[in-house]
Amino acid sequence: MAYYKVVISGINTSELTVLSEEEKMSLLREFKATGDKKIRDKLITGNLRLVLSVIQRFAGRGEDIDDLFQIGVVGLIKAINNFDLSKEVRFSTYCVPMISGELRRHLRDYNQIKVSRSLRDLAYKAIQAREQLTNQLMREPTIEEIAEEIGEERADVVIALESISDPVSIYEPVYSDAGDTLYLADQLGDQSSAESWIAQFSMRDAMKALEEREKMILYRRFLCGQTQMEVAKEIGISQAQVSRLEKGAIAKIKDAI
Repeated sequence: MAYYKVVISGINTSELTVLSEEEKMSLLREFKATGDKKIRDKLITGNLRLVLSVIQRFAGRGEDIDDLFQIGVVGLIKAINNFDLSKEVRFSTYCVPMISGELRRHLRDYNQIKVSRSLRDLAYKAIQAREQLTNQLMREPTIEEIAEEIGEERADVVIALESISDPVSIYEPVYSDAGDTLYLADQLGDQSSAESWIAQFSMRDAMKALEEREKMILYRRFLCGQTQMEVAKEIGISQAQVSRLEKGAIAKIKDAI
């Protein structure tokens, strides 16, 4: 597949450096104080691996990987320029939705599936509100927050955004832990096979062994499609706790199976 190649847009991805969070914040403070473009270039170079990780979610849709990478870099530059140092948030937490938003905008503009003008207008309005709220909140807003911001019903916003979304590739990564990536294709199969039948029982037993809160998190994340932030808000814990419990529950299931 295209995104496994080493050279993207003339850059040898195997030689990319990675900045620590402390180094990122130090360079961001220096860049905000001086506006030195050389410092910004260091920030860009030190976060290109983050761009690579985000564009893999959008690969397999007929788009040139070099184009996606360059568009992702545009999102990274916007994140660097707009990052608010007064907010207590990790740069990568703020950066990922900015890169994703830039990629979605590109895919939206070249979307070949035709939808009604009213739905498209509402979707653009929602996307603009999402970007504004991301800048204000320093995190990706929930659908409820977007709907409230533009004065529309949640269901209408969901439908509008879905109408301009691209079909998902069966090679879309749905989970990755220490290099062990689970793709959507891994969850598809012949339900009549003996292997699939046994796997269903194994999965059911593994799920029964989870704590109720772990079950709720997996249900909301993978069946309801909610973000970690949305789940955290609903069950009254932090996003970091949701992330930890989600990873722990998946690890338990993998071990049991």
